[in-house]
Amino acid sequence: MLRHGEPVGGSIYRGHRDDPLTERGWQQMSEAIGAEEEWDAILTSPLERCRAFAEVLAAERDLPLYQDADFREVHFGQWEGCTVEQVMARDGKRLTEFWAGDEDYPPPGGETLADFQRRVAGAWAYWTDRLQGQRILLVCHSGVIRMVMAEVLGISAARSVANVQVPYASRSRIRLDHTDHGVFSCLIAHGFRPGQLQLDAA
Repeated sequence: MLRHGEPVGGSIYRGHRDDPLTERGWQQMSEAIGAEEEWDAILTSPLERCRAFAEVLAAERDLPLYQDADFREVHFGQWEGCTVEQVMARDGKRLTEFWAGDEDYPPPGGETLADFQRRVAGAWAYWTDRLQGQRILLVCHSGVIRMVMAEVLGISAARSVANVQVPYASRSRIRLDHTDHGVFSCLIAHGFRPGQLQLDAA
């Protein structure tokens, strides 16, 4: 899994906003991919900050490209386009309870954390079954990566949000083994590619 690079618009709750990458964001993502690395297919969120890079890479490597709207970031509703400070000032309790996983405090007009987790888990199950045995690059969002981590590590969505840092253009490698006894998944690596240039990636 590869998180998108820096988007246009600064540090805000972006969610379903379709902001493109900055020039630095493109460079971050390019630095995250090694020329020696091989995949059988690329899977992406349809939002431009993920999709645009995935399209370029798929064309360069002559790989099939799949999009799934269920790999979009969590929908922040009325918080989208606002900074953390702005949301805290007007909706601090709701924000705190939302990140704690309280179903009673979703973003106004947005998704609960549980709904987001179910959406991502469903897409993850579908694509890991459909593309099993292949090496897949999933270009997506920090929230999506955290929800997949929750599935793989067997922890709550709220704990994954609180305890897993996902900087711009960071990578998470997961291995899945399909056996007669079920599917076993394991986190192999999380962070940056060895030698990857980290351009203000936090």
